[in-house]
Amino acid sequence: MRTRLALAPLALALLAATAAIGVEAAGAADECKGLRVCLPFPGPWVVVPVGGVEYELACPLPGYIVAGTDARVATRDIDVSFRGETGSPIGPGVTTRRSVVFQASRSRAGAGSSSFRPFIGCIPTRGGGGRALTSRSARSPGVRPGQPVRSVVVARPVRTRAFVVRITCPAGSRLVGSTHAVAFRQRLSPSDTMLGAVRVDRTVVSGVLVARVTSTAASGPTAEVQVRALCGRAQ
Repeated sequence: MRTRLALAPLALALLAATAAIGVEAAGAADECKGLRVCLPFPGPWVVVPVGGVEYELACPLPGYIVAGTDARVATRDIDVSFRGETGSPIGPGVTTRRSVVFQASRSRAGAGSSSFRPFIGCIPTRGGGGRALTSRSARSPGVRPGQPVRSVVVARPVRTRAFVVRITCPAGSRLVGSTHAVAFRQRLSPSDTMLGAVRVDRTVVSGVLVARVTSTAASGPTAEVQVRALCGRAQ
């Protein structure tokens, strides 16, 4: 009975969060497999260009971390993985936090653009996972890696033929890299004409990331872009 009562408000919260951004609330993959309490959250179809793509997907509610992942691909030659943080034991709160960065690329030489769809399963947390000492050994040289680089993510729907996204890193940090992705928030994978309908050109102007987005009529009403600024702590 406790489990049922706990799940009801979680489901209502997820429905409210997903309705606000216009996606289906039900899990369509195995992102929640093996988890008793889990909020399934599907991402959009992300375009995978020749050089591959990175896409960051975050739990829609604060206080949740990613505990499961999955993906669906439009073509079988797409390889999908996600970045996990170092730490022991491997698990939610250590390997993953509120968001994960998916990486996708095509293995077939000469292949053009395709697409994949990421999924995450989110669980509530009270401060993240813990780390237990399981054995004693001599310390290795060097220092434990932290998080010197953090991402600032801006997602925008493609509603005009041309617009600009600007991202400035927070005070005390500087721009050290960037990525972008084109996606389509719809049930089916995008058509071949849609895959090339949106273009993003990134430049850096006085330390500010500037992404110029242009599109054609083939992009349709479900297109969106994600621009990620990678900000490193200033020395």
